[in-house]
This record gives sequence, C-alpha cells and structure tokens, in this order.
Amino acid sequence: MNRYRYGAWRGGPDPLAPPYDVRAAVDRVGSEVLGGGSLRDALRNLLRRGPDGGRGLDELAARARRLRREAMRRGNLDGAVTRSQALLDQALAAERDELSGRPGDDARFAEARLDNLPRSTARAVEELSDYEWASDEARALYQQILDGLRDEVLEQRFAGLREGLSDPAAQQRMAEMLRDLNDLLDRHARGEDTTDTFAEFMRRHGDFFPEKPATVDELIDALARRAAAAERLMRSLSPQQQEELSRLMAQALGNAGLAGEMARLTANLRTLRPDLAWDRRAQVRGREGLGYGEAAGALAEIGDLDDLLDQLGQEHPGATLDDVDVESVERVLGRDAAADVRRLQELERELRRQGWVTRGADGLTLSPKALRRLGATALRTVFADLSGRRRGEHDLRDAGAAGEITGASRAWAYGDEQPIDVVRTVGNAVRRRGEMVPVELTVDDFEVVETERRASAAVALCVDLSFSMAADGRWGPMKQTALALSHLVATKFPQDALQIIGFGRYAMPLSPTELAAVEPDYVQGTNLHHALKLAGRHLRKHSGSEPVVLVVTDGEPTAHLEADGEAVFFWPPLRETVEATITEVDHLTRYGATLNLFMLGEDEALRRFVDAVAKRSGGRVFTPDAEDLSRYVVADYIRARRGRRGSG
Repeated sequence: MNRYRYGAWRGGPDPLAPPYDVRAAVDRVGSEVLGGGSLRDALRNLLRRGPDGGRGLDELAARARRLRREAMRRGNLDGAVTRSQALLDQALAAERDELSGRPGDDARFAEARLDNLPRSTARAVEELSDYEWASDEARALYQQILDGLRDEVLEQRFAGLREGLSDPAAQQRMAEMLRDLNDLLDRHARGEDTTDTFAEFMRRHGDFFPEKPATVDELIDALARRAAAAERLMRSLSPQQQEELSRLMAQALGNAGLAGEMARLTANLRTLRPDLAWDRRAQVRGREGLGYGEAAGALAEIGDLDDLLDQLGQEHPGATLDDVDVESVERVLGRDAAADVRRLQELERELRRQGWVTRGADGLTLSPKALRRLGATALRTVFADLSGRRRGEHDLRDAGAAGEITGASRAWAYGDEQPIDVVRTVGNAVRRRGEMVPVELTVDDFEVVETERRASAAVALCVDLSFSMAADGRWGPMKQTALALSHLVATKFPQDALQIIGFGRYAMPLSPTELAAVEPDYVQGTNLHHALKLAGRHLRKHSGSEPVVLVVTDGEPTAHLEADGEAVFFWPPLRETVEATITEVDHLTRYGATLNLFMLGEDEALRRFVDAVAKRSGGRVFTPDAEDLSRYVVADYIRARRGRRGSG
C-alpha cells in the first residue's frame, strides 16, 4: 500500500490558493477613482498594497529598506587596511624581540631599517618585500598579510574558491583560469560565437563557479555583480584608504601575474555590464572593521537592495512588474517575498490578459471594458439614490424653448414644460368670461405650444476641472457623474450623442478613459466660454437631435478665449470674460438648446451669475450637494432628452 505523510506548507506560493478575483481588483481601483483619487495612483496602489490576503510592493520595499539599514551599520569598510596594520605591528614587534637578543652589526642594521619604515602600511609592506626576517613568527605574520588579503580578494570575486593560494601550483592554476576567462570575455565582446569555448571553459574551470552558469551571459552577470561591489568598496573609502588598499592588493596579487589579469577582468566586465552601479558610494558605519570580503559583500548586498528598491518603486516610465527580478528578490528577501512578487506579476498579467487594463507610454490604464464596469457601478449608485430619495429637492427656473414648433397647441397639464401659448390662453379666458373686464385666468384656460418630439438627443456635459473642484472634495462626484451619464447613454440611449467637455484655463473634449485619468491642474482659470463654444459645435454636428447642455461648476467664469485662441485669465472676472460667456449662452439659446446649470458650493458671485444665465436662457439652476450631483444630472438628462417642446 502507498503511504503518505502530510506537513505544514513551508514557503513558496500556496498551490491550493484560489486565483485572484480580478473583477474585485478592478472594483477597488474604480472605488478610488470615483472617490476622487487619481487613476494612475489607484492602479499603483493596487499593486503597492497588494490584493486582499497578500503582500504588496510597499511591504516588500519596507523589508528591503530595513535590510539596507542593517547592512549600512554592519562595520567599517577599512577593515582590510586596519587588519593589515595590526598584523604588521605584530610582525614588527616579534622581529624586534628577536633582533634585540642578537649581537652584531647585521642585527643593528635590521633594527635601523625597521625604525625607518614609512608610516603607510602599504608602503611599509612594499619595502619589506625583500627583507630577510630573523623571526619565524614575524615572517609568518607578514606573509599572512599578503596571503590573507589575496585569498579574500579572489574569494570575493570567485565564490567557488575554497583553497588557499599559498601553493605556487594553486596560484598558477588561478592565473590560467583568469587568462582563459578574459579570452572568453574578449571573444564574447567582439560578438563571436562562444558556445563551444564556454563549454570548454566550464569543463576545465567549472569548480570556480558554484552558481553553475548555463551561458556566457549568466557567467558575466554573476562576476560583474561581485566586481561592481569591489569597485564600490574602493569608491567608498577615503583617498588615503584607497591608496593603502590598492598598494596592498597589488602586493598580494603580484605573484604569477594575478594583478594584471584581475585588472583586465574588471575592465572586461565593466565594458560588458556598464549599467551596474560601478561608481556608487556607500557610507557603511559600524564598530567592527570588516575584512575585504566582508566589506565587499556588504556593499554587494546594499547594491542589490538599491536595485531591488528601484524595481519595486516602479517609478520609471512604462514600468511593469515584469521588470522586477524575481531571482534577485529571492536571493535578497527570501522565497516568500519572491512568491509575493510572482503573485503580483500574475495579477498584473491577468488584468491585461482579460482586457481590464492596457499599457501605454505612461504605464497601465483602465481599458474600455473596465471603464464600462466602472460606469455601471456609478450608474447603479445613482439609480439607487433616485429610487431611495424624494424628488423635487432642487431649485428650478422656467424651462426655455427647444424643438420645432408644430403650430398646434393643447391644454396645459401638470408637469408640462412647453412654452405657454399666450394668445390661445387669453382667448380661452375671454370666451369664458365674455366682455367682462378685467379678464381673469383660471387653470383651465392655459394652453401650451406643441412641438415635434425628437427621438434622440445631443448632450454636452461641461464639467469644471479647476483645482477648487479637487480642493473642496468635488472631484470624485464630478467623475462619478460623467462616467455614470456616459454609461447610461451608451447602454440605454445609444442613439444619443454625448460629449464630455472638461474646462479649466482651456476646455477640451474628454473620452471616458481620459476623464477617468484626468488629474487636477494647478493652473488657474474657469473658461466656461470655451466650454460652451465646444458644446455648440457638438450640438450642430447633430442638428436632428434634441440639444441639451449640462454645466457642472463651482466658480464663476474667470477666463475666456481671445480671437487668436489664447486664454485670458483674471480674477475678479473681467467684463470681457462675462460678455464672451454670455454671448455663447445666447448662441445656444437661439439654437434651441436646453441649458441647465449645476452649481456646487455657496459662492455668492457664482449664484448671481448662474441665476442671470438661467433667466436669459430659460434654463434651470440646480444647487445639489456634491454627493447628490450624480443623481441630479442623470435625472435631468432623462427629463431634458424628452424634448422640452415635446408633446407629452
């Protein structure tokens, strides 16, 4: 019989975890947008915070920053120099003890030579290269300076180095590997096919590379990362420390031509991977001095963390989670973090695969499919409000004229918005009262003008994009209103032509995608004049449809267009600005358009202006709170599209 053992899941993605609900993710983004947030920030926040139950980029970046702070406090980078200094002091002390017990001029001459050594550790080590040591202990300590530094340097560059190189044969094998490696990199840099050469190189020297690279590029990546860390170590030292360490390394690597081959290798790697942070500096501080390998290792870790933080930041244009190196995440932050990144990458790819987001030059944005879902959400909210609240909560003015007059009239009924037929109304009263003067009108006397009802409407929704809309919490309701109306037209009244026009210093037509992504602009100006000009152009393109203009604003007009197309801004509003705006109101009124205004806020100057516009155009003024804006606009659109000159 088969036998099975079960245990707790340890690390990595959970194979039994349910797939992400991408619709829920889209709804989260939409909720932020409809709340007044930036579309770009909402999409970024989805990945930064992570979906429900998972870790996002922000948490991973916080872990990386914490590890970086720890690495920065690991120790002093000049430990290789200070350790060499300590070993040299010990060697000189042991040598002086030995010489003090020996008679003769040779001993005294040796003491004098030791007394006159340079203060620089590196220069002292150089001068002692041909010194005949009297003390075996001193000779061993001196050799330890060279052998220890050489082994640290080479082990830092080649992680597979596990044996010391004090044996000349081992040094010769190391030098041979370096020559073959540099020849391989030279051929690769020239663009030659190095497949067979690489295979032969790994057969002969593969024990130096425990990473087991499968290609030349993988080999270069591993070596360049460590070489860049070594270069950063040098750059992070003071000029004096740099000179000391460089001289000590030259002494340590001088045998068997190692120094020349190492310099050649660094130059090759720098040419092949110029994008690495070769010259970056780091101020690592700590109580203990770090050896060369430890210091370079700390800087390599810091460099990896810096690169990882840049990838997780997703700040560069066109950034995508596919840019994040999952192997680097696993190496630096562990398997669980790598699993989190893979889940986020899967979510981003799934959002694109299912058509919820698209990628442009500026990064991710919602697709038309997602915007339809967003508009439907906004519209459901609107209709829920419409069904749950009382009607008639807004201020009204008499309706103006719209539509084509048929020449007929009919008895007035409650709720009619058509113009009163004055002649027939008075005639009805005269016929009823005879020759009695004065004539008194009753409800039964009134008749309204009949107009030809239109089957479609041309609607221009002009929304204020000035910064005050965002500052006063009206940005989200404005977007919700426009997206809800756009979805309503697209799904319930496809014969209607809706154009959304945003206006600040200038006005511009906006698609639903552009509207969802638009962000507040700090440029001052409320150019209703320009918005109404664009609205008029839209209505005239659809001359057979019921013309409707809806204006949402929280401020009086403070800008207008000059003849050359340039906007003029001034506050308080110039007379020229008001006159230019009123001229466009008159054009729309003569065309027969319904012009209704939705006034947000309590600005008295704005109230006076919209009241004057309503009286001049025969339109309505609505004064909703920001949270009620959507239901007011949608309800008024449904009412206005029936045609104010319609017959019922």
